[in-house]
Amino acid sequence: MNSSIQYSEDFLSALDYGRPPNVKKIFPNSKALIVSGKYVDQAMLRKGSCMTIAANGRSSFVIRGALAAAQKANAAIIIEIARSEGGTQAYCAVNLWNIARITDAAMNELGITVPVAIHADHFGIKTPADIEPAKPEIQSLFDAGITSIAIDASHMPDDQNLLANIELSPYIPDWAGLETEVGEIKGKLGLSTTEEALFLIQGLNAHNIFPDWIALNNGTTHGIEQNDAGINVDLTAQIHEALSKYQISGAQHGTSGNNSDRLREIASKTRTTKANVATALQMISWGLKVNDYGNAILDENSQFIKQEEMGVSPEMWTRMLDHAKTKGLKGGDFKKLNLPFESGLLAQSAEIRERMAKGVEDFVYTLLKDVFNAGDTAPIVIEEILKTQSHNPGSKAKKIESDQEWTREKILEKAAKMDSDKGPEGDFDD
Repeated sequence: MNSSIQYSEDFLSALDYGRPPNVKKIFPNSKALIVSGKYVDQAMLRKGSCMTIAANGRSSFVIRGALAAAQKANAAIIIEIARSEGGTQAYCAVNLWNIARITDAAMNELGITVPVAIHADHFGIKTPADIEPAKPEIQSLFDAGITSIAIDASHMPDDQNLLANIELSPYIPDWAGLETEVGEIKGKLGLSTTEEALFLIQGLNAHNIFPDWIALNNGTTHGIEQNDAGINVDLTAQIHEALSKYQISGAQHGTSGNNSDRLREIASKTRTTKANVATALQMISWGLKVNDYGNAILDENSQFIKQEEMGVSPEMWTRMLDHAKTKGLKGGDFKKLNLPFESGLLAQSAEIRERMAKGVEDFVYTLLKDVFNAGDTAPIVIEEILKTQSHNPGSKAKKIESDQEWTREKILEKAAKMDSDKGPEGDFDD
């Protein structure tokens, strides 16, 4: 713990009131203000025309860099990992059960005093058979310090998506941040529609389930972008407007391949408060050349460009390339280098480790301050915690739909009348 930090009375009071019970139990003596995702979402809405980063912590370097940037920008942020990256078949050393511990330790070490939520992203439910084993697993995540979760059953038909969300809801604490998703990331095979989004949110509302965020397939893809088609801002705004009476915010996936102007539009013209960034942070921590919005720049042979004096050491990068070649990894599949190389990366010199995190810090700071407009949102969270004197800020929404109109039978009946498609399985990390 950084003993040189002077903590204000307001901060210490917020620490006492605002940390959820699972966080207090695991970290009883911590000075890290880990909070519910609800507080972060509501702070962005209160400031208006802004969103914050949900930094995908594929490595400890990314987590440290994102936290340092948030402190510098005085911004509340989210640190997350997806189930595919950090679940029971993880390809990252950071996982759903240690991400809160890694974040808490880094916050205490670095003297981070901004509020941070810990999010389990893309908790994927791909078939009805996945629901039952998910129940104890979800509980285990909150036991490990998670404070927010995304239930992603969007790979199934709309009725099964809704029913899965309803069945899993009792296993999520009422104080925790909650994200749901409609329309899997399926590129050219079809975007989310207003009809699909209303079906999901109305059905949840009828069952007293009030998500903080909805993620849409609004024109982006995950990982390394192959073109600049990018996010459809108008579609996003249209769906958010249709959902306005349900008081739900947007969660924007796949921001790494979208230029800064488009991301500014998302923040200013839609109700988006959470922007996931994954691939860009990984590439930057390694020292690869990216454009101004974090998409990797490839050479004439479609290979990554390693920058001198940035990221990992030249020797480490050579080892990583050799491993990738042996395993047949190309492009976005380089993400699978995270797990086998985390220990090797940690064994580098202090200078190398620090510049890896610093690259992430500089990039995230620019996003927070100049693109997402999230600067100075940290005090808003603290003010709200002091006002509520609770770890639970409450829901933004209230029940307005009749549960009699959303029984299982009527859900199946309504869904049968919808014109909806589902694309092939994709890559759902970013």
